[in-house]
Amino acid sequence: MIQQPIIVAQLVHIQGPLKGEIQEFAQSEITVGRHPSSAVRFPADLVLVSRTHARIARDGNTFKLIDSSTNGTFVNGKRIKEALLKTGDVIGLGKGGPKFSFLTEMREGEAVPEPPRPPEMQKPPVPHAAEEVPPVRRQVPPPQIVSENREVPLVVQYGPTLRSFKMVPVIIGRDPKCDVVLELSALRDRHAEIFFVEEQYWVKDLTGSGMVQINGTPAQSGSPVKVNDELVLAPGGPAFRFLGQGRFVELEKPVADEPPPIREQEEVEPGKKKDQPHADKGRKSLFKRYFKH
Repeated sequence: MIQQPIIVAQLVHIQGPLKGEIQEFAQSEITVGRHPSSAVRFPADLVLVSRTHARIARDGNTFKLIDSSTNGTFVNGKRIKEALLKTGDVIGLGKGGPKFSFLTEMREGEAVPEPPRPPEMQKPPVPHAAEEVPPVRRQVPPPQIVSENREVPLVVQYGPTLRSFKMVPVIIGRDPKCDVVLELSALRDRHAEIFFVEEQYWVKDLTGSGMVQINGTPAQSGSPVKVNDELVLAPGGPAFRFLGQGRFVELEKPVADEPPPIREQEEVEPGKKKDQPHADKGRKSLFKRYFKH
């Protein structure tokens, strides 16, 4: 059986009413607008977005963005009518309108029967051995977790910012010399490192204090990341989700419950006493009757 790959388009919303959402599409065309039938649908009162604003059409392994709006469609800040998209491009709808990053991911599809081989290419049957010899198991030493320069893609989305790299390792921290600079008091100057070893992405904690965690487990000297793993840089965040193929997307913090409203005190006119509860009134009348007797 042969596995036919499926290319999935991912839209990561980084600005606008859909901010924080991640939409995935496998169809050949993705429509964007306010129309109820749009695949990427925006609220009806968001007039900056046209009813049929744009569409993303797939042709083989390529994706083309086609604009049909009034206020324009932008790719990486440049207005376009048609443009071929690549992983990491940021698409904007109108000036100051919604923005989302475009990513693609290759996934395994349904298995299809493998075509039969001609007789001359078929392997002869292996004769049955008299005694089966168990395979010899050798102890393979664990791979050395050493970061090295590798030419692989890396995309880090934090808030409205999207950073794309073609080479790793990449250093995250507060120091202006870092590749991804996050000016947060909870982070160290050189906080974390993302690299590529043994055909997978790894995250290394550079703080030496176990602040960087993957799914709640400290990364320490280096831990691999898998699709949908959560990377937390510090106890109070920020946190990211790994989407595969070197793509890290920020996870939004839950909105805290609003405190109950404070009841305003009633104003009392000068010379007048504020009304007391019924219990106080009853207590005062009792005192009056007592002193009268």
